[in-house]
Amino acid sequence: MALMKSNRQRKRGGRILTFAKAVWKITTIALIAAFAWVAVVQWKMATLDQPKLPPQDVGIVLGAALWQTTPSPALKERLNRAVELYRSGKIRNIIVSGGYDRKDSELTEAEGMRNYLMEKGIPEKAIFLENHATSTYENMKLSQAIMQQRHFVSAVIITHRYHAVRALDMARFLGYQEPAVAPMDSEVLMMTWHKSRETLALAKWQWDKLGLAFGKESA
Repeated sequence: MALMKSNRQRKRGGRILTFAKAVWKITTIALIAAFAWVAVVQWKMATLDQPKLPPQDVGIVLGAALWQTTPSPALKERLNRAVELYRSGKIRNIIVSGGYDRKDSELTEAEGMRNYLMEKGIPEKAIFLENHATSTYENMKLSQAIMQQRHFVSAVIITHRYHAVRALDMARFLGYQEPAVAPMDSEVLMMTWHKSRETLALAKWQWDKLGLAFGKESA
């Protein structure tokens, strides 16, 4: 009797050990995959470059926070790049994309961006407002609708380098014709935080992209 009990204990112990080894193996593989993903994303962010940019129909400025009615310092960096490209003749029009930051906001991000651009001397007729987007995917999709309405074909995405990787992938997914980016580094953002957050956002986008490809609107 004691021998049978001992055999059962050994078998149960063997099953527990086998299960523990399987869990450890799966966990190790998952950690390696996660570290590899982070490394690839960080490399893409660091190496994303802007080749020589031919003139584009439009530059799409992706929204960020307004401080009351004034663009935040980070958003000003994006807008200043748009001003630079417009003055140099690289873009002929500008789409500013972004809805309300909060329910009590006085202006949409797009309205605040338009006002800033006009203060910098950009003519109002060259600025088109996309007032509804609340995510990067909506920035790209709703801006694309404006492009189609205005018969714009070529576009350059204007945003920070860490953000441009995801935005560019979204543009390609949506069928933009050879989309370009004009990425910039930031002198005002805490990049460790933003790059970490963007790494997670890019992982989520890969999952959302699968859903969208199968007809599920979620991004």
